[in-house]
Amino acid sequence: MSTKDFIEKDYYKVLGVPKDATEAEIKKAYRKLAREFHPDANKGNAKAEERFKEISEANDILGDPKKRKEYDEARALFGNGGFRPGPGAGGGSFNFDLGDLFGGGAQSGGGFGNSGGGFSDVLGGLFNRGGGGGTRTQPRRGQDIESEVTLSFTEAIEGATVPLRMSSQAPCKACSGTGDKNGTPRVCPTCVGTGQVARGSGGGFSLTDPCPDCKGRGLIAEHPCLECNGSGRAKSSRTMQVRIPAGVTDGQRIRLRGKGAPGERGGPAGDLYVVVHVGEHPVFGRKGDNLTVTVPVTFTEAALGGEVRVPTLGGPTVTLKLPPGTPNGRTMRARGKGAVRKDGTRGDLLVTVEVSVPKDLSGKARDALEAYREATAGEDPRAELFEAAKGA
Repeated sequence: MSTKDFIEKDYYKVLGVPKDATEAEIKKAYRKLAREFHPDANKGNAKAEERFKEISEANDILGDPKKRKEYDEARALFGNGGFRPGPGAGGGSFNFDLGDLFGGGAQSGGGFGNSGGGFSDVLGGLFNRGGGGGTRTQPRRGQDIESEVTLSFTEAIEGATVPLRMSSQAPCKACSGTGDKNGTPRVCPTCVGTGQVARGSGGGFSLTDPCPDCKGRGLIAEHPCLECNGSGRAKSSRTMQVRIPAGVTDGQRIRLRGKGAPGERGGPAGDLYVVVHVGEHPVFGRKGDNLTVTVPVTFTEAALGGEVRVPTLGGPTVTLKLPPGTPNGRTMRARGKGAVRKDGTRGDLLVTVEVSVPKDLSGKARDALEAYREATAGEDPRAELFEAAKGA
């Protein structure tokens, strides 16, 4: 991505969110658009693929609080593409160092788009002191790739290794990434191999843009490769075995460093982002790090107490003791039988009791219940309810 593109691109508009959107709103907008324009859902649609790249690029910036802050500062500083001197700046030269202003090389973490550094790296190629010459071509970080995977409920709790088929730009195999079918490109005379050209902007500054003749590569193919049309990059597909950690949740986005598209000119590979979707389980549910299950019990077990066997996810059953007089809907806890936490420990299994009412009764059972009803005829379980209603 050129500096000009970085400053002028409105990532908020790409995702369709306001500039004060929360992280949750940005994430929701991104997931909706990513599903709509994902290449797997729009095979052969070049426009949808390009739109998906724009969406992923915007999410890479706005979805990271640190990158978003730097992006907002850059947009405010350059006024959507043009540098705006502050009050009293006049028309003279500026001698301060923008690298010092924004922390120089102290920025860490991922870069913007396909760049490898922080905000200072973006600005490093933007200005040349004294307006002289272009900057030296730097290794280019590979493109970030995003993919999706659907796991079963059990796989999400226990972790799983899944195959992912990914498509990305990689060095063209036919020309070994040179862009020339003979493997002998020449240095671009316009930018002298830097891949950038400078243009004056006044005030002692010069801006750099990608060289229009070599498209920022620094090389020109005399005999363009037929496979990549002289770009040196071609679409590549590969299948990778990816380990999804235990305890992931539905919608979680996992970052795998260095597993994205290969870099250029010795640059590092991009990152792979995997969005996880988790299926439902017919018996168990989930609440944070805890699993949930509803267990039916008989009226006598609830009234008189007893021991109840409870299933666990992928393990042996556990036995819980019901105290006499256990009400319907009471939740008990089986410790250490839940989902795996980040520290390797497990959450709990929350067991909710549901009193089961039989549909068919034998004559003996009916007689016993009739006798019970006569024995408790003086008790009214709704008396407190009506009293409370009157008081209210």
